[in-house]
Amino acid sequence: MITRRFLEELRRVGPIRFVEPLSAHTTWGVGGPADVYLTARSRDQLRRAFAIACEHGVPVLVLGAGSNILVGDEGFRGLVIENRARQVQGPILRNGIAIVRAESGVPLASLARRLVRAGWDGLEWAVGIPGTLGGAVVYNAGAYGGCLADVLVCAVVGDAQGCVQTLRREDLALGYRGSALTRGLLQDVVITEVELQVWPGQRQALEERMRELEARRRASQPRGRSAGSVFKNPPQRPAWWYVDQVGLRGYRIGNAQFSPRHANFIINLGQARAADIKALIDLAQARVRERFGIDLELEVALVGEGF
Repeated sequence: MITRRFLEELRRVGPIRFVEPLSAHTTWGVGGPADVYLTARSRDQLRRAFAIACEHGVPVLVLGAGSNILVGDEGFRGLVIENRARQVQGPILRNGIAIVRAESGVPLASLARRLVRAGWDGLEWAVGIPGTLGGAVVYNAGAYGGCLADVLVCAVVGDAQGCVQTLRREDLALGYRGSALTRGLLQDVVITEVELQVWPGQRQALEERMRELEARRRASQPRGRSAGSVFKNPPQRPAWWYVDQVGLRGYRIGNAQFSPRHANFIINLGQARAADIKALIDLAQARVRERFGIDLELEVALVGEGF
């Protein structure tokens, strides 16, 4: 419950807004309002705001780049914390290992480009991935044969009491597009900082690899407002193949459409509602289950009210 005391404590952390439209903060461009909205610009602000919400029993959503979620049309009843904590340190040598320490709100793609241009190997596969470093840990983001588990050393989290603890890679149980956080094994924590291991590389070769991957991504992925891949790839075939096989490539409900270019992307053609996108998701899952006996698992998270 949102009380005056809760708001007073939150205001000591930073400015707050009310009834903030989440459609303005998600890559799909859909979603109703958040009751309370705060932008955290440091790991301390992020940790404190999260703990205050937990203390008062207020539901809390930490929002990175808004690139991997579908927010319901009725919005989010509680506190949304936009994570803009973006300080980066390193690489520094620790016991002969090059370590980058970054706050969780840093954009993953910009961090990858920064390291490539400085001649550091290990994160070049991420140059085209939207989202923040914290979100990349939660979902073990990956592309082109690399993933965050390959470089993650540890993550620093704040808990419901505002205490700080360090979780090793093994503690996070990173798997295909998921972690202990997505599976509910770790609850009531927020990632504030991340440590990554990188390796010295040849800058020219890394930059060529970066340009190659960026070109491949532009060639294969559709333009327009989307949240990236909607479904995780089943073991047998990529998810787009199943969506295509059940006749949904290019299929449209309202102003939402399975992309004709890549059938695992849903595009907001303009003024789409979350309900339109969810209807396409449900239709694809039902058809694929009926024809192939396979349950397509979501790669995006459903958040808020109205589904």
